[in-house]
Amino acid sequence: MLGFLTRRLAGAFLVLLLVSVLSFGIIWLVPGDPAAVFLDAGATPDQVERLRRELGLDKPLAMQVVEWYSRILKGDLGRSILLSRGVTEAIIERLPVTLSLAGISLVLSVVAGVAAGMVAATKHGQPVDQAVMAGALFGLSIPEFWLGLVLIVVFAVQLGVLPTGGFVPPTESITGWIRSITLPAIALAVVHMGFIARMTRAALLEVLSQDFIRTADSKGLTRLHILLRHGLPNALIPILTVTGIVAGSLLGGTVIIEQVFSIPGVGRLIIGAILSRDFPVIQGGLLFVALVYLTINLLVDICYAIVDPRVRLE
Repeated sequence: MLGFLTRRLAGAFLVLLLVSVLSFGIIWLVPGDPAAVFLDAGATPDQVERLRRELGLDKPLAMQVVEWYSRILKGDLGRSILLSRGVTEAIIERLPVTLSLAGISLVLSVVAGVAAGMVAATKHGQPVDQAVMAGALFGLSIPEFWLGLVLIVVFAVQLGVLPTGGFVPPTESITGWIRSITLPAIALAVVHMGFIARMTRAALLEVLSQDFIRTADSKGLTRLHILLRHGLPNALIPILTVTGIVAGSLLGGTVIIEQVFSIPGVGRLIIGAILSRDFPVIQGGLLFVALVYLTINLLVDICYAIVDPRVRLE
């Protein structure tokens, strides 16, 4: 188990190192002087030079690289130009909002997707199976932002039962938090429900065709017992894989949904930085998102090793 984790950590470290190099190079990919690009054409030479010093662009490249990695090792992602505060502080402040949105969406996606996939697998070839798969395909075909706008029109504008946007922290009001997170969480979850449902169905159909399932059936065990005790545990590897993919996709999806519902999360922070060309936030945001993705993949790998010991041997 230790060797398995060591290999996974080594691979994650190499990926994170590559992403850190790309994050550092973003500012050099901008045509012309990054400081002049940020300040636009109306800036005076003194203003441009002042910003160059603030960003450290007046120093030799080797020194910039050393300072970049020195800050990263200390957990310092730089200082936002527009916010006039640390990027790390700004991300941490908005992180609970994004995590709550992505977390609830993930729970909804997994619970509903696995349940729908199980129903479809047990009713293979029947109208129920076809209806579930049609619904899954429909969910996969809907853009998240479009579904979010439809939900706002129906439940916020026409029915008036839920707010059009914004975010209420759970520390202020649990009811307000649930109301503010419901529509964006559903908009994020629907697309991924179909993905998980299709994968669960395919994995279960493969497992349910095995000899040990027929043996369990010949012993007189109920279909539900066979499904939960023998079928689902042996189909967990592909389900865990798609769950990890969904978890990463949800973080990307929050960028758009947070804009649609005016939620002050990390995604909206990064979008604002891109639109305003706040380079330190863009660099820090990219590195942060990569770290989250790698953490999710590492957790999925650990779950593989727990669910199926053969993964550790391989």
